[in-house]
Amino acid sequence: MKNLHTKLLLLVAVISTTGCVLLDDYEKLSFVVQGDRLVAQGVIDGSTPDRLRRVVRENTQVKTLVLQFVPGSVDDEANLETARFVRSAGLHTLVPTDGIIASGGTDLFLAGETRSIEPGACVGVHSWAEAGLFGGLVNGDEVPRDDPQHRLYLDYYDEMGIASEFYWYTLEAAPADSIYWMPAEAINRFGMSTQALPSSPDNRLHNRCETLADRASSS
Repeated sequence: MKNLHTKLLLLVAVISTTGCVLLDDYEKLSFVVQGDRLVAQGVIDGSTPDRLRRVVRENTQVKTLVLQFVPGSVDDEANLETARFVRSAGLHTLVPTDGIIASGGTDLFLAGETRSIEPGACVGVHSWAEAGLFGGLVNGDEVPRDDPQHRLYLDYYDEMGIASEFYWYTLEAAPADSIYWMPAEAINRFGMSTQALPSSPDNRLHNRCETLADRASSS
């Protein structure tokens, strides 16, 4: 089984700004209804928006989208369409103590009407990348800040009430072929969780999140 780091290499290191990937070895985002909660696990792709709409339409009691293990997306446009539906439907988002979100999963989380990150949950960010003119990848932080490519997510964060500083933070936190697990202090700084997290330092955050990711991806 692939661990989260490998999945992120698959889902992001070869993703251009159009959302195209070279490989497709991933598990689509799945939904399980548990009372008024909808538990999501897997990768966001082009089928996600319609499937989520259908599940919510058929289960009108659902109020909270629980992101249990959402390591990213393979389609930026579908991810943002899904996220905007979450906001328009008034759904709350939650990452449980043993939950993991990263990359596009983190962006989806930000769509919640209210957002909750339980202590111990792992929240990962990194830069997007595009193919360079002479081969290799160009990370988002290498693209001039006035380039129109940045507008896709800057506009989205603005819609969700998230400061643009968060976008630039994600680009600088880690390159596309890596992941940065956000400490509580940074989560609180950007108002990602409606209720602030205890900001005690966690020197073992990276190893703990990688271990949790391995366990989640092999389950």
